[in-house]
Amino acid sequence: MTITTCVFDAYGTLFDVNAAAAAAAAEPAHAHIADVWPAIARDWRAKQLEYSWLRAVAGRHCDFWQVTQDGLDWALASNGVTGVATRRRLLDLYWELAAYPEAPQVLADLRAAGMKTAILSNGSPKMLEAAVTSAGLAPLLDAVLSVEAVGVFKPAARVYDLVGEHFPGAEQSVLFVSSNGWDAAGAAGYGFQTAWVNRAGAPMDRLYATPHHTVADLTAIPGLV
Repeated sequence: MTITTCVFDAYGTLFDVNAAAAAAAAEPAHAHIADVWPAIARDWRAKQLEYSWLRAVAGRHCDFWQVTQDGLDWALASNGVTGVATRRRLLDLYWELAAYPEAPQVLADLRAAGMKTAILSNGSPKMLEAAVTSAGLAPLLDAVLSVEAVGVFKPAARVYDLVGEHFPGAEQSVLFVSSNGWDAAGAAGYGFQTAWVNRAGAPMDRLYATPHHTVADLTAIPGLV
C-alpha cells in the first residue's frame, strides 16, 4: 500500500500536553505548583481523555475546551491546588502549547516527499487554530480537522470518516499517527495504517485492533512512508 496522506493526532502527538503545567510552574507567581506540576499535568490529561470517552458513550457531547477545563479542575483539586490565578494561567497556556522539537522538520520532510499532511483531533477548531498558529505549523499542514464537525470524540468511526471526506479516495493510503495507543488502535480498526508514538514506553493497549508500527518519537515517521 502506498501512503499518500499522513494524518496526525494533535495533543500529545504534535503538541506537548505537559508544556502548560511546566511553563506555569516556572513562573514566580505560580511557584507553589513547582513540586506538583508533573502530577497536575498527568491527572489533567487523564481526566481530559476520560471525560471525552464518558461523554461519547453517554451521548452528552461538549467541545474539547469544556472537558479540558473540567479535567484541570479535577487535577487541581486532586493535588490540593487552589487559586483562580493559577487555574487561569494554566488554561491560557494550553492555547499555546509547544510542539515537540522534531515536529516541524518531520512535517516539512513529509511535504517535501509529496505527502498530504493533516491533523485530526478531539480539539475544537479554535483550540487547534491557536495551537497550530502558536507553534508555526500552519504552513506545513493541508488540513486541520476537528471532531466538532461530527459531534463525537475519537475513537468513534464518524471521526475517522472525516479524513476521507476531506481527502476523497485517500482512505486506503492513510498513515494515521497518534501518541495515544487507544487512538492508534481505533484508527487501525477503522482501516488506516497506523503508527503509535510511544514516548513513555508504555505497554500495548488490549483492544480490538493494534497499531501497525510503534515508534519512540516522530522522527521515525518519514521512514515509514
